[in-house]
Order: sequence, then structure tokens, then C-alpha cells
Amino acid sequence: MALIPPVTRLTSNIIRILGCNPSPMTLQGTNTYLLGNGKKRILIDTGDENVPQYIEHLRGVLNEEKAAIGTIILTHWHHDHVGGVKDIVGSKFAAKGEDCHVYKFKRGDENDNCPEIPTHIEVKALKDQQEFEVDGAKLRIVHTPGHTTDHVVLTTDDGTLFSGDCILGEGTAVFEDLHDYMKSLDKILKIRPGRIYPGHGNIIEQPVDMIKYYIDHRNQREQQILQFFVQRPSACFNAMDVVRVVYKDTPEKLWPAAAYNVGHHLTKLQKEGKLYVSQHNDEDRYGYQPSSAL
Repeated sequence: MALIPPVTRLTSNIIRILGCNPSPMTLQGTNTYLLGNGKKRILIDTGDENVPQYIEHLRGVLNEEKAAIGTIILTHWHHDHVGGVKDIVGSKFAAKGEDCHVYKFKRGDENDNCPEIPTHIEVKALKDQQEFEVDGAKLRIVHTPGHTTDHVVLTTDDGTLFSGDCILGEGTAVFEDLHDYMKSLDKILKIRPGRIYPGHGNIIEQPVDMIKYYIDHRNQREQQILQFFVQRPSACFNAMDVVRVVYKDTPEKLWPAAAYNVGHHLTKLQKEGKLYVSQHNDEDRYGYQPSSAL
């Protein structure tokens, strides 16, 4: 995997600033994107909170560009995308005498708070198909739930798509709801973007192939998970039991994330009548439903 520099000018109106927060889940860190070529810019995502190196790089870019941030658009509520909001809004990155407006789609439940964003910072609600425009950049919001209920991607008229955590530059994504996630992948496939700038990892230059791979991968995983139970019809298992077999070639440090995804597959298969669920020591365990048709 090619290393991502701290700051990269991707086009005449897109600059990527790496969040400087590497981890097994964030890869080299969160990609944030500064859009536009005028004095007022749009920032997509903000990295983690309390990362001085990221703030230093962002300030350096804005000083060099002689620009300010007028709008922050958050792809979803996870800490590695919203954490930097308080550091940016509180550090006078907006133009003198103007506010920096922060936007995020609502999560669809009563708890739409992000603990990393102080309550005195107003977060305006995004709407599906809402448009934003500054000099040199025009964006359209597309609601793509699944990774999280509030997840959005952003598209441009020239075929660029900012995918947040719905599609990554390396590996596959975790999700809260598999059904919604698959529908969102289909929605992105219909957009047929020319390139994808992901929330983590390198640029995806052949996005249609990558989207199809994501869809095929999830379907293939589901078949592997179901076959695990077909081959063991007399016992019940939890998600990690499945991971140890189905994800045996995946590094163990990623098994907890894999188990999270498997859990959603198990719930889906149980709802479809292909598995049954039982309680064992206050834990859901699943078994093969022999009457199901494969």
C-alpha cells in the first residue's frame, strides 16, 4: 500500500489532509478533504480530536492557500471523522467575522449527539440530495446508511465521489445494518463514479470494479457463513466461533471487527429462517435451521 503523505494536492480544487491518527481500523489515518479554489472552502471530515499535528497541517494549507473554512461536512458520527470539529471551530479557521458551519445527517434516533462535539457548536442537519457550492467546487449529498444510520457520500458533477467509510481504499468496511449497507452499495453503483476519494486509504481509480467487489464479497461471506453452519448442524456457535474458521486468513487483530460484521450476517440469516438463535450464558448463539432451503 502506497504511503499517504500528510498533505496532497489531488486536483486544482481538492487537497487531502491526513488526520495523523493511524490505527488498525483507520489504516494510515482519516482522510479529510479541503475543496474549492477561492477564499472560502469546504472541509469534508475532521479526523480525531486532540491531534495537534493534523491541525498544524490544516492551518499550513489554509495559510498557503490564503483561504478559510466556511463549511464542514461530516460523513458520519464516528469519532475519527468528527473529533477535530472542536479544534477547528475553536481555532479561528473561519474567515474573520464569519462562522464556520458544521453539517451532519441525523442518526435517525433520539441520541444524535456526538460527545466529541461540544454542545455550544451547532451541527446543522444534512438532507439527502442537498447541494453545497463554493468557488471551484459543487457537491451533492447522498444518504447511504448501513455503515452508520447517518452515513452520507458526496458526489460532484465530474464523477468524483467522496465515500467516507462506506467504501475504503484498502480492505472492506464494517457496518451497523447489513440490509441498508447493501442497498447503499447498489445506490453508489448506479452513480457510476469515475473515481473515489475514501475516508481511509488511497484513491480508488477503478471505482465500479471496487463497488462490485464489495457487493460480491458480502454475498460470498454470507454463503461462507451459512456453509459453516450447514457443515455443523448439531451445535450452536457465536460470531467469533465463525470468524476463527471463515476469517482464518485475516490478521487476528482484525477479528473483533470481523466478528461485528459476522454478527449482522447471523441476524440477517436468522430473520430469513436459515438459522435459529438460542441463549447460552446470556449470549446469543446460532444454529442451522434444517428446514431452510439453500
